[in-house]
Amino acid sequence: MGCSEESKTTLGTYVLREEVNHWWKNAKQRIGVGGVVITWDMFKREFLMKYFPADVKNKKVVEFMELKQGN
Repeated sequence: MGCSEESKTTLGTYVLREEVNHWWKNAKQRIGVGGVVITWDMFKREFLMKYFPADVKNKKVVEFMELKQGN
């Protein structure tokens, strides 16, 4: 069964949205315990830990440092 590029994009964003909604619901319960107000910095820290872990970040830093003009 074929799927148009537009349909693939729509489905992909739906799947990602559902995953992120599930992650945020759990993260909010964990970090907002006792009525703690969740700040933007708290959200960013949680989001980056989940979706951009340190090992990936470090790998990207190494890739950047190894770039040479013309690459």
